[in-house]
Amino acid sequence: MTFKDLKIIEPILKALNAEGYTHPTPIQQQSIPILLNGNDLLGCAQTGTGKTAAFSIPIIQFLYQNRNDYQGQRQIRALIVTPTRELAIQIGDSLTSYSHFTGIKNAVIFGGVKQMNQTVMLRKGIDILVATPGRLLDLMNQGLITLRDVEYFVLDEADRMLDMGFIHDIKKIIAKLPAKRQSLFFSATMPEAIVKLSQQILGGHPDKVVIKPQQTTAEKVEQKIYFVSKRGKIKLLIYLLQTEPQASVLVFSRTKHGANKIVKSLNLADIQAEAIHGNKSQAARQKALNSFKEGTLNVLVATDIAARGIDIEELPLVINYDLPNIPETYVHRIGRTGRASASGTAISFCDSEERVFLRDIQKLIQQNIPVITNHPFLIDEPEEASENEQAEKPRGRSTNFSPKKRNPATQNRSQVNRPNNRNNFTKRRS
Repeated sequence: MTFKDLKIIEPILKALNAEGYTHPTPIQQQSIPILLNGNDLLGCAQTGTGKTAAFSIPIIQFLYQNRNDYQGQRQIRALIVTPTRELAIQIGDSLTSYSHFTGIKNAVIFGGVKQMNQTVMLRKGIDILVATPGRLLDLMNQGLITLRDVEYFVLDEADRMLDMGFIHDIKKIIAKLPAKRQSLFFSATMPEAIVKLSQQILGGHPDKVVIKPQQTTAEKVEQKIYFVSKRGKIKLLIYLLQTEPQASVLVFSRTKHGANKIVKSLNLADIQAEAIHGNKSQAARQKALNSFKEGTLNVLVATDIAARGIDIEELPLVINYDLPNIPETYVHRIGRTGRASASGTAISFCDSEERVFLRDIQKLIQQNIPVITNHPFLIDEPEEASENEQAEKPRGRSTNFSPKKRNPATQNRSQVNRPNNRNNFTKRRS
């Protein structure tokens, strides 16, 4: 099947051909006819399956075919809401590419930067708006954006919206949309909360397209597991990066603080790396991402949410420094490599506490991930804290609740036990 078989108009076909798109992906094959028929759609598919094109192409086609119906200044006819700045920028770039020969205009707005340039674009008039929830509501409250003319609404990466606490913002946005519209709802996972949210947005009986994760990742990505202690993870990472250097390596950390620590350790080992996460400024995130895409930065450490905007066709290696506790997140992560017709490798580190996560992942993808045993950090090491870690222990609270004085032997033992107490304290605080 080709895009022409899907009844895509010539200006868009010309743009797709210029981008090197020849055959639609499964989600594009299934979604585009549904959307061209004007139906609502509930889609379940991870990033990397081609869903941006699946929802963008029909919207551009509708707007182009009905362009003579709109008089005066352009109004926002299509709204795409997505959780992160990086993903919003990526979607905007894709829209610009697909609509190159149609004259359809789009704009991207997000927080973390001054709004002046964004409001200038809005005043000039646009057809499609791509937005993160916070900035969208902010500009709506200022009277700079109205949604009264929206005919097509897309909520992308809905599961991450909930993870980031955007549920109330999304409900406020939905309340301002016209009742008569075509709605598209996409999520990589479908837990109960997501199903309820989709019902609020889509109402009755939307068409459904589900691209199963195991059908889109496990076949093309070579997966490996390294059993290692928590303290051995950074040593193993440095060892792998030094002994088997790759052009581009994406490392996933579970937390922002963890990402910063990984980068610090890699830089001390003369391995250039940078982190992207929610605490970084937009300028810093975009600079690191551009350097990674251009090949001037080899190692990028990211949290799951920040990584949603990373779209690189030739990414040979993904490393899960921390295994995710949600199996679908693992599938989403390794989908960053092995995109399109390329192959890739996904390496995962697994400590004793993460074994249960590994079992859930293997159950989801219906395969056992090969275990690599010939590495120098296979045997678990004692989970002892370094002097620096002990020095970082929060002041003002004691982790020793015994009022008794300790003799030297007991005191030494308490130094060993102290890191575990500190870890427990940190978990409670977070």
